[in-house]
Amino acid sequence: MSRLDRFFEISARGSTLGTEIRGGLVTFIAMAYIIVLNPIILSGAEDVDGNRLEFAQVSATTALAAGVMTILFGVIARLPFAFAAGLGINSFLATTVVGSLSWPEAMGLVVVNGLIIVALAVTGLRRLVFDAVPMQLKIAITSGIGLFILFIGLVDAGFIGSTGIASPPVGLGAGGAGSINTVPTVVFVVTLLVTGVLVARKVRGAILIGLVAGTLVAVVVEAIWHLGSATEKPGGWSLSVPTLSGSPFAWPDLSLVGAVSLDSFGRIGILAASMLVFTLVFANFFDAMGTFTGLSREAGLADAKGTFPRLRAALVVEGAGAAVGGATSASSNTVFIESGAGIEEGARTGVANLVTGALFLAAMFIAPVASIVPTEVAAAALVVVGTMMATHLRHISFADISEFSVALPVVLTVVVMPFSYSIANGIGVGFIAWVVLRSAVGKAREISPLLWIVAAGFLVYFARGWIESLIGMG
Repeated sequence: MSRLDRFFEISARGSTLGTEIRGGLVTFIAMAYIIVLNPIILSGAEDVDGNRLEFAQVSATTALAAGVMTILFGVIARLPFAFAAGLGINSFLATTVVGSLSWPEAMGLVVVNGLIIVALAVTGLRRLVFDAVPMQLKIAITSGIGLFILFIGLVDAGFIGSTGIASPPVGLGAGGAGSINTVPTVVFVVTLLVTGVLVARKVRGAILIGLVAGTLVAVVVEAIWHLGSATEKPGGWSLSVPTLSGSPFAWPDLSLVGAVSLDSFGRIGILAASMLVFTLVFANFFDAMGTFTGLSREAGLADAKGTFPRLRAALVVEGAGAAVGGATSASSNTVFIESGAGIEEGARTGVANLVTGALFLAAMFIAPVASIVPTEVAAAALVVVGTMMATHLRHISFADISEFSVALPVVLTVVVMPFSYSIANGIGVGFIAWVVLRSAVGKAREISPLLWIVAAGFLVYFARGWIESLIGMG
């Protein structure tokens, strides 16, 4: 025990072994929804070759990657920050990347993204780039990703849909019918309200409890009305039908481990593939840095500058999490803000991570149970998580927003992500607007050269179709 205490600095940080175990359990309860939510997001998207990932396989690798990375981070960084597939990166892969790539190629880009982040962390460049981006844009990126996730949840639930006409382009109700006219959408609304009440009352594991409650309602509804799948008859469940047959436990299918390819650079070209990698790096980059800062302050481990113990080691392991997530087809793994639940319970060291990670590894064996959660129920969790991320806007002061050269880039970053269904577009538009407007009002000297380079890269990204056509004409 004395060796364990000295290695993890349990007593030095004012904690106990029992407190760390309890904190690790609470963190797992708060994060366990990702075992359901991540496979729903990834398995629901068809890649360019017409293939889909299997729900049970993604659920198993999601738990595997989360368990391995959470334990690894606990041992190396010795901090109570747990890891899992990041919400935002997985949505970007499912809604944007696999539209032009296969799933193995998309995950190959995630691996490349992780290796780049590791290199940036080892060399110290990661912190330099982070410091080059104005705080207002950092907050806007996090909030924009939150609204993007929220919008995806509303669409997946059938609460918002295309009207099929020029104006307005979207409307209330499944398929844009103008009303909430299906039982699954009503189940979504009920689940959202229940989860929202639990979160508002600060109940531990509120999202997981909401998912379980919504799934139980869905199972009862399906048993009574036999709605079936929406592909078979109108008004059915959009993706997975909430029924369970056979054993609730199964040996995990880990066949997706290593199913990656780097052929994306040949399929869509070096420029397009590089810009996708750039977007992945950026999304990983700022989400993780912001979460690290918030959690370290909540745990009382950060100094006045926001630096916390073993910062470089933490950044390196976080980059490795992205690579491991891609290699297992679970999507990029990153630090989770839900770790704050365990910190509030008293967790202060990596011992809590050992508990959380072990529980994630055990969760690999319950994939059949996770597969009965319908998309409409999981969509409620997306809306709740997206709302939590969007509330980061409160950290932007009114004094900053009152200056239009700041307000426009911030607002564009936040709204373009959900409206264009692309994280890349939101980041790019915000950065370009920032350098143009701030320069126009005489603030060019305040803009880091690195930010100019990033904005120029996004200009090329947006104009790549036109550039490719010119090259073709030549």
